[in-house]
Amino acid sequence: MSGFIVAFAVLLAFTAVLAWANERFTRIPTTVGVTLAGALASLLILGADHFGPVRGIKDFARDLLTQLDFTDFLLNGILSFILFAGALGLNARQVLRQRRSVLTLAVVSTILSVGLFGLAAYGVFRLVGLDIPVLWCLLFGALISPTDPVAVLDLLKRIDVPERIRTVIAGEALFNDGVGIVLFLVLGGLVGLGGAHAGDPSAATAGLLFVQEALGGAAFGALLGYLGYTLCRTIEGHGVEVLITLALVVSGYVACVQLGISGPIAMVVAGLVLSWGKEEAFHDETRTLVEGFWETLDEVLNIVLFAFIGVDVLLTETAPAAIVAALILIAVALAARFVSVAIPMPLVRTRDGYAAWTVRLLTWGGLRGGIAISLALSLPQNDYRGPILTATYAIVLFSIAVQGLTITPLVTRAVAADRALHGATARPVTPETPATG
Repeated sequence: MSGFIVAFAVLLAFTAVLAWANERFTRIPTTVGVTLAGALASLLILGADHFGPVRGIKDFARDLLTQLDFTDFLLNGILSFILFAGALGLNARQVLRQRRSVLTLAVVSTILSVGLFGLAAYGVFRLVGLDIPVLWCLLFGALISPTDPVAVLDLLKRIDVPERIRTVIAGEALFNDGVGIVLFLVLGGLVGLGGAHAGDPSAATAGLLFVQEALGGAAFGALLGYLGYTLCRTIEGHGVEVLITLALVVSGYVACVQLGISGPIAMVVAGLVLSWGKEEAFHDETRTLVEGFWETLDEVLNIVLFAFIGVDVLLTETAPAAIVAALILIAVALAARFVSVAIPMPLVRTRDGYAAWTVRLLTWGGLRGGIAISLALSLPQNDYRGPILTATYAIVLFSIAVQGLTITPLVTRAVAADRALHGATARPVTPETPATG
């Protein structure tokens, strides 16, 4: 039996235990609970290995995680399903109405954040005695700046916010990870990480690659979504229609990789196109079953992903200077997020009627997650990888544990401001009632 299957089986069983324990005892949001439980389990493994009760367990766990290859598992595996499911669950017509806000935040804010965070990280690393080139710091900015759609969508399922605010948060998260991955590829080429344009510093080449990845992915995704809509509209059978959507995601993502265009962006657009026409493509009962399948698959994959984030500390070799830099960069990431949202917000606030609290909500609700860690793990072994990976893990863990657990009071105030601005149509915030099991 292959090492990947064994590793995945162990991770799946481990995740099921963590998820059960969270639902049975703590009842905090699943992604937060599973991540924290995974991190605690990792610390216990490290302690058991270091102090002697179970010698060699750390190396065994690391070998198991290495077999799974988190970067490939996420970027070339479950990410396509998660993005498609998230987009399918959105109101595509509302996204279209707020397209200026969504695209401005997804593109302009992400690019601003990459520059701001990258330059600040360069200064922080030098401050603690780590000499990391500025291009590598910008590469770090590209992997940490996008908000993670998995974490954000899970958060939005658990708090009740007006559809307008929900759409801009979820829409930005779905698109900006694709933008971030494209920027990561472009900057990776400039620092010589591989690819067709490795080491080519030409701005024209970088711009062409960005356009090819982003616009090509959007166009191909629209084609995929329309194909799925056309096929599903001509039949009535939920099993076959689920199969069509699965084939759309798997084959479409593989085609994107072969064509050199952005798979994440293509999956988001395909999901939105199908969401737009799902009332015509699926009959009522079939639509309920198809949407239920994707919602369940999305939830299961989210839990597995965040369990992996929790135990990922086992793969992180670190040093005191890197830990100090990581703690400082947690604040830097929040500041860069705030500024990058605040600068373009006047361009969209008047048009879409956002309250002043929206900037703070987008900042504190801009969670980071598995995409950042997977991109950091994809970096080659050199003197820069360790500090970047340590800081990435610290930012992600803070984002999920602290921001994820404290976002509800901020949302309450944001919704109150939104109700005052738009009247009583906005619904109050109510945390999701936990399952009793």
